[in-house]
Amino acid sequence: MSAGLADAIRAVVQDKGIPEDLIMHVIEEFLLAAYKRKYGHADNAVVQFSDDESEVTLFAQKRIVEDVDDETTEIGLEEALELNEACELGDELLIEINPQDFDRVAIQSAKQKARQRLREIQKDTLYSEFSDKVGELVIGYVQRERNGNIFVDLGKTEGIMPKRYQSPREIYRGNDRIKALIVDVAKGNAGLQIVLSRTHTELVKRIFELEVPEIYGKTVEIVRIVREAGYRTKIAVSSNREDVDPVGACVGLRGVRIQAIVRELEGEKIDILKFDPDPRVLIKNALSPADVTSVVILDEARRQALAIVPEDQLSLAIGKQGLNVRLANRLADWNIDVKTMDQFEEMDIAAESKRAVTALFAGDRTIEEEISTIGELPGVDADTVRILDENGISYIEDVVTMSVADLTRIDGITEDRAKTLIRILSETVEIVEQEESYDDEEGFEEEPEEEATEDREPAPPAEDEVPESTPASAEAEGAEAEEEEEEEVIIEEIADLPGITPAIVEKLAAGGIGDLQALISRSTKQIVSIEGLTEEEQDIIRTILTEFIEVIEGDEEDE
Repeated sequence: MSAGLADAIRAVVQDKGIPEDLIMHVIEEFLLAAYKRKYGHADNAVVQFSDDESEVTLFAQKRIVEDVDDETTEIGLEEALELNEACELGDELLIEINPQDFDRVAIQSAKQKARQRLREIQKDTLYSEFSDKVGELVIGYVQRERNGNIFVDLGKTEGIMPKRYQSPREIYRGNDRIKALIVDVAKGNAGLQIVLSRTHTELVKRIFELEVPEIYGKTVEIVRIVREAGYRTKIAVSSNREDVDPVGACVGLRGVRIQAIVRELEGEKIDILKFDPDPRVLIKNALSPADVTSVVILDEARRQALAIVPEDQLSLAIGKQGLNVRLANRLADWNIDVKTMDQFEEMDIAAESKRAVTALFAGDRTIEEEISTIGELPGVDADTVRILDENGISYIEDVVTMSVADLTRIDGITEDRAKTLIRILSETVEIVEQEESYDDEEGFEEEPEEEATEDREPAPPAEDEVPESTPASAEAEGAEAEEEEEEEVIIEEIADLPGITPAIVEKLAAGGIGDLQALISRSTKQIVSIEGLTEEEQDIIRTILTEFIEVIEGDEEDE
């Protein structure tokens, strides 16, 4: 056969992308098909390729017999001896067949089968190649438009971009270079069909990976992304390193990176925001570029939230035809309603939600009331907390009576730190004192009512008549106050404290605490660390110390 066979095989490999061994198999099938067409069967046909694959030879394998019954499979002895002098009866000879001897019909039939086989192999090869690329970005050139569909040249094959996957902002012209996302690969009767898209959110993600090295290297992660193709995209990002700003990495120096992405998307607006697991913060960020005053969770089970914005930000938060809030709903996965403060006050919502939004504007007073340790105080640096903790001072009650001079005696506490701590503590002590005053007033109000009830007739008095108590009730009220003062003065020994057992007194004495003054001068941490005290006894001492100090501070201020 032709010596240019190897060159032809290499050309087909480069043009069609078909492996060389498959092409050789097709050539073999082609020759066998032509042989079968001429001789009726190909059972004795043998195809052999040269070592360099530059030539291929077709042989007919025939048995040597005396009388030939079938010229296709048998050969006479005399004829065989002419071909090979060493042959004998019963041997088999490979007799070369010249393909040029085949008739035109046999050759055409073989060529048709070979072409069909090549198309099938090419389809399978391309399918296995592109099926692994679903979800990846490819670059091609616009070839033509037919019935609204865009056909894109991908090199080895052709892709199709249906009208539903085309951005409404974009116009496609012949030979335009285009980046598209492979969304589907399917085999059809007409060949391989590769479906491309310019509207999927994954397209934006892949473009960000190309333009932002931090995203490609997994330093910055795209957590969520939503898109209204051609109009706006919102993307929530987070950083796996504290020293990398995820939003700044995506924007780039002077906005170079984000501008390149916007140009690729033909001017589509892109909002980049920092992801936060707190739904309130995430909703607030998702409504950008609008400024959100506060976010109220109306129903956590149904994931309903209310965003309150200034009057001049309402239209911006909602967006044109509700686009901005609609994308924010999908990004945060919450049903978000946007209102101004005036609109919110007119709404008929649950009292709990009303209290929630009131708390947002009123401050964090309830949080301050729950603070018990120095480390929880706002504004206190970690070094100050560590130094105090190393010196056995961890709770607020340990430092409420200390002055700036007392604090500066502690190694590591400077005068500035001491003044800052005293200022913060003054605010905390003030909150505790307000609670104590309220408790004292409650005690003075309840007990006179009981005395007045005993001295009056069976009918109970109204609340507005209680202040008009009898002389007897006034005397009882004064006596009660005197008894409380006397009880406070009487507590001079540790054993007189409520809840202190003799066993606790002995263990405190063994630890060097023999009187009440020594007990007060020690910090809570130093006291509970005395050897021998059980956890229950430690809790009793801690509770009594806290209540005792508060009572003393409350009485001094009331006086």
